[in-house]
Amino acid sequence: MADASNWLLDHTGIGVTDIVRSARFYEAALRPLGAEVVMRINSTMGPADDGDADLAGVAFGTEYPAFWLDIFHPTDVKQHTAFRATSRKAVEDFYRHGLAAGGVDNGAPGLRSDGYPAGYYAASMYDPDGNNIEAVYRDSGEST
Repeated sequence: MADASNWLLDHTGIGVTDIVRSARFYEAALRPLGAEVVMRINSTMGPADDGDADLAGVAFGTEYPAFWLDIFHPTDVKQHTAFRATSRKAVEDFYRHGLAAGGVDNGAPGLRSDGYPAGYYAASMYDPDGNNIEAVYRDSGEST
């Protein structure tokens, strides 16, 4: 697995059509990867609480907002985002919890081949807006 210093992105985000529905989906899918809601904003970029009628953005991370859902970005362009997992089990839990929260299968957990690096253990699903999200563990020989 790549070490923590191998991150090039500071943060990223996607537009969603239903902020509450998408926030619930991502809360379930990202929890097994160690991410949680770290910030919410309203339409004027001010602080918001869960359930606010003017909720416009929800950020996930471990220490700071790294992955945003918001109503500001376009929703007609489908995105692909791969989240780093710390184990095969985390990939499997991401997939299971994401499907239970409304995700649609796009690749069950397993080792990938056909051009993927050795030990690339991943699962993919579509979020409620059709964006492809993936959890990846770069396996160095762990068994499940």
